[in-house]
Amino acid sequence: MSTAAPQSTGSRALAHPAREEIRLEAVLHALSDPMRLAVVREMAAAGDAELSCSAFELPVTKSTSTHHFRVLRESGVIEQVYRGTAKLNGLRRADLDALFPGLIDRVLDAAARQAARLDG
Repeated sequence: MSTAAPQSTGSRALAHPAREEIRLEAVLHALSDPMRLAVVREMAAAGDAELSCSAFELPVTKSTSTHHFRVLRESGVIEQVYRGTAKLNGLRRADLDALFPGLIDRVLDAAARQAARLDG
């Protein structure tokens, strides 16, 4: 996915912060929620692949799921674009790594270690 700010496909434009507008506090807030962290972990595992919202099986209502994706997008953690009728999601790893080197890798590593500790 690109690192451009807003994505536009006619009336289906989604606002994204430009790289220089991404704030550490917003990123940490977005990653502090277990559902949003699970989404980011799944996106990181998918690499550069764009995943539709329906690819994520979250144990919450559709409106709550939409809220979580909006928080991730507005904080600059993910990018969302419409491709036809599907809203596709991708991790803004390049932007996050440029602004906060190592942050995403450390958060993902800590989340994996916590999951192993709690599941084992």
